[in-house]
Parts: sequence; C-alpha cells; structure tokens
Amino acid sequence: MRESICLNQAWSFHGPTGTVETVDVPHTWNAVDGQDGGNDYWRGTCTYERSFPLPSFDPDTQAVYLEFQGVNATADVALNGQDILHHDGGYSTFRTEVTGLLRADNHLVVKVDNSVNDRVYPQKADFTFYGGIYRDVRLLIVSRHHFDLDHFGGPGLRVTPKVDGTDAKVRVQSWANVTEPQVAVALTDAQGNLVARGEGADVTLTISDVHLWDGLEDPYLYTATLQLLEDGKAVDEISCPFGVRTFRMDPKEGFFLNGRKYPLHGVSRHQDRKGLGNALSRAHHDEDMALIREIGANTIRLAHYQHDQYFYDLCDKYGMIVWAEIPYISEHLPNGRENTISQMKELIVQNYNHPCIVTWGLSNEITISTRQKADMLDNHHVLNDLCHHLDDTRPTTLACYAMCGPFNRSAHISDLVSWNLYLGWYVPGLFLNDLWMSFFHLVYPKRCLGYSEYGAEGMPNLHSSRPRREDHTEEYQAIYHEYMLKCFQRHPYLWATHVWNMFDFAADARDQGGEPGMNHKGLVTFDRKIKKDSFYLYKAHWSKEPFVHICSRRYVDRPESTTTVKLYSNQPRVALYANGSLVGESSGKDHTFTFQLPLEGEVKLEAVAGDCRDSCSIRRVAVPNPAYQLRKGMNKSQNWV
Repeated sequence: MRESICLNQAWSFHGPTGTVETVDVPHTWNAVDGQDGGNDYWRGTCTYERSFPLPSFDPDTQAVYLEFQGVNATADVALNGQDILHHDGGYSTFRTEVTGLLRADNHLVVKVDNSVNDRVYPQKADFTFYGGIYRDVRLLIVSRHHFDLDHFGGPGLRVTPKVDGTDAKVRVQSWANVTEPQVAVALTDAQGNLVARGEGADVTLTISDVHLWDGLEDPYLYTATLQLLEDGKAVDEISCPFGVRTFRMDPKEGFFLNGRKYPLHGVSRHQDRKGLGNALSRAHHDEDMALIREIGANTIRLAHYQHDQYFYDLCDKYGMIVWAEIPYISEHLPNGRENTISQMKELIVQNYNHPCIVTWGLSNEITISTRQKADMLDNHHVLNDLCHHLDDTRPTTLACYAMCGPFNRSAHISDLVSWNLYLGWYVPGLFLNDLWMSFFHLVYPKRCLGYSEYGAEGMPNLHSSRPRREDHTEEYQAIYHEYMLKCFQRHPYLWATHVWNMFDFAADARDQGGEPGMNHKGLVTFDRKIKKDSFYLYKAHWSKEPFVHICSRRYVDRPESTTTVKLYSNQPRVALYANGSLVGESSGKDHTFTFQLPLEGEVKLEAVAGDCRDSCSIRRVAVPNPAYQLRKGMNKSQNWV
C-alpha cells in the first residue's frame, strides 16, 4: 500500500578539498581524518547532489515524502531549486512532503554541515562528530490521505500496553491527515494469529492470557496493524511490533522485569567503525548485536545519541534492555536549549513503541565545563518534564561526570541516576569504587543508583607481566574488570551497570596514551576483529555458552622463567596442558583460573574444560624484542608484546 524508493546510490559529493566524486550513501567525509588523532578532522559544509526521475504515482490520490534517516549534523535540502527543509540534529529521522515540487527530472541538493557552533549538540565530547549523509535516504509514496508523517519523524502510531492480571490492555493511538479518521486496528501474535481487533484512532484492546516480552529468555513480540479506511476501503496501512512487559527500578534491590529481580549488566555502544565512521550497513549492526549477545549482556546503553532504528529493532528482537539518550553532553550551550528539546522530542516520538527501552537519558557529563549552571539546571528540568509529558510509562535518567559529587543538584533532577566513574584507571585505587557506591547509598538510600560508564584502556598489542594502571595493556584492562565484577556483586542494589565500551571507537581529539585518535576501552577492537581478554571475562560471568579462553595469548614473547597462565571459563573445572603434559586442574574462583608454568623455549598451551578447548603458544625470550618497543611516552620497563 505504501511504496518506498531508495535514493542511496550515485550522489555527486562536493568534498572538503573542493573535488567532486560519486558516492553512495551511507557516507561520511571523516572516515579517515576523524580517526587519526590531532583533533583536526574537517568540520564544515559539504554538498551532496543527485538527480532522479519522476516516480510513478497518481498526484490526485497519492502523496510523496522525502525521508532522511540520519544526516550529521545540520541539513539544508533543496529540490528543483527550491529550499524545502532545514534540520538540526545528526541522529534522527526527518522528512517532508515533496509532491507538488516533483517534475519529470528532479534535482536534489543537500548541504550538510558538521561545523563548530553554539546551538546544535553535540559540540564537545570524547568521540568524533562525523559529517555526512550516513543513513538511508528514500522517497515514500503514500495515499493522499495517510497516517501522520509530519510529526517529529514519527511513525504515526503509539502503542501503550499495560499488564492487567493475566491479560493486557493495549492502547493504540494513531494520527492521520484527515479530520475524523476511520481506523481499523488488528493485534496479532508472533505467529500472525489475530488476538484482538477494534476501530478508532484511540482504542484500547484486550489481549487475553498475554505472552510477556521477557528479556533475553523470551523477547516475545506482538504486532499492531492499522488501516486508514475511506468508504470501507483501506487507503493506508502501518504496523509496528510491540512487547508487553512490566518493569521497575528499586533503590534497594535493583531492576525488576515482569515482577522478578532481573539484574541489569551490560555494555555501552558507539555506532562507528574503522574506515567507515557512522556509515554502517545492516550487516554491521547485525555483527555488533551478535557480539553483544555472545558475552551474555542483557542491557545496552545506546550512547550518546539516537541510534539507527534497525538497531532498536534488534534490541526488541533479542530482549535487550535499553537506555536511550540525546547528545546533550559535556558542555551546556545557552543557545542550544531548543535543540535539546527537539532532539528529545524526536527520540521519544520515533522510539516510543520499542519495548526494549526502559529509560530516557537527559544528558551525559554535562557538568564537565559548564559555567551557566542555573541555565543548565533549568534546561534539565524542562527536559525532564518534557519526557514525562511525552511518555508517562518510562523514568528519566542521566549520566554524571566523575567529578560531579553526590550532592550536585544536577544529579537529583531525573528519576534515576548513574555515574561515569573510572576509579582505578584515571585515578589510583580500585577500592574507591566500593567506597563511592556505599557512601551514595548511605546518604541517598531511596535514590536508584547505577554505573553508566566504567572501564580501562586495553590494546591487544600491549602486554606486561606486571600490569599497572594506565599502561594500556590487555592485562591491566582484564584485572580492572575482574575487580569491578566482584565490586558490583557486593552492591546488588545498583539499577544497572554498563561497561564503557563494547567496542573501541574514534575520538579524534585524543593524542595521549595508546593510539592517537582512539578510545581503547572497548572489549572488542574498532574493526571488530579482536575480542580482548576482558570480552571473555564477561562472557564467563554472563553467558551460558560453554567455552574456555587462554588469556594473554598475544603476549607471546615473555622474559620470565616462570609465567602465570590465566584462563577464563564458565565451566566448573578446567585443565591446562603444556606441550601435551598436564600442568594442573582447577575449580577456580569467579570464573578465573590461574596456573604457574616454568617457561623455557616455546610452549604450546592447551586449555580443556569439558568439551571446550583453546590453545596458543608462548615462548621465553632473553630480552624484549626491539621490534616490540612501545611508542614514545609509554613505560618501556614493564610493557612488552
């Protein structure tokens, strides 16, 4: 009934150097210079142009919309020489009707601007703000009378399910561009069987003996299908999946899903990739989700902006609990208030129907460099009230900067609060995490507390037998996360914990430590090729998939005569063999198993845990290989590959 025409191919791109090239979208002009450090990636205005023929449609009975699913950060769109659209905000869908402007041959021009300004977020943050048309572009042909397409990029319908005993009351609201729309509503189960039907633009239907959306174990989805009727005939049709669930956050016991305690442990995600920036395909999103599922995470903080609709769909499908947020980050902009409001409206309107989402994030580390504190606090109150107005089913949250104390007023505006704390990485003392949580919980026992970011840099080409804080070795990253997992067990009242980060990501302003232009706190490398040891630590704690992993496998050349071999596994008992001989067996503790091994020459290691196997080789060397010396500025005395 609706027709979609893809406009991703063959754009003429007028780039930063003034040259013109043909590109397909998704595309960004910062895929290289935004990932190499120096904080010098190009920010400004570039132009995309393409022509397309008149689509086949009936102008008397149909309308045509132009839709962009993501353009960073400001877009000015012209069609056939006429300005038709201006949009501020780089992470959401926006569209406009173009029916009356179409000709036999059409010329589309999009000026995209990611330059520095004081009104569009984000402007200051520890990640790269890639410029470009980096998500899909399409023409959408619909009936002249249709469900709404003009309200903040939303789908034109809103589904609000509420559990009522063993049943569910499902309120379905819709909006159309006619005065008194006649709407037929059908609810179907996962097999396509009809479970309820009704009529009206605002109707509440009952699903008997409802099947709940129940997280990782059973992310069951129903579908709401709506038809706009004229004289008994459907002229437009829309649908969306939805899930029925209850949840709550308790300041003493943490998160509850469908009435049972359901501790939230998971990761944060940035969407960019090596050599691609934000210009991802669905296959890339699928791979990211597969890796997150592999470690057994049950929650994802989708930082620090609205992510692709397809990824929210994946979270619905696989039962992930999601924190969704806008890029109100690091520094309050007095001239950016309207942009925070419009981005929040788009986030909520476009994502309301996703059962995976349980909270809306107001801001991230906003106190880092904010001077206009009164205006910033007022902006937060406005956003908090807006969220409650648009959605009274979900609480709000925010992520506080490490130096934002427990008594800071900004930490007490939202319904929930979490902190970005790197105690044991940027400052010494892993034990400070325990002290901090205990103190906050003592002072504010009725306030739900979470950890929105925690982590340590780990590079798979940097290693040490004596790892230390801030050495960027894979070994210290693992030690850090071993402590944090035990720490969270000691504080079960946290409403959620999110590792920073699932994947390494680009932060072009970074020049110190590790690799310029990169944040290496990920459990997986930027190209998604290497799963670091910390990845397997979390898999051992969270996943039911049997496995065993030998840590420090990339630390091949070792100087010591006796070395420590550490294994991670979710199996109860493991055995280690060296060159075919049994080194030992262990029941381990906290899914971690360690063995001492005399090291002489080359040794082939094999770990066995039930039916699981893992192997690698290490060897003793007299002195560090000069080819493996660490780059200038690192401590050469303790770090060898």
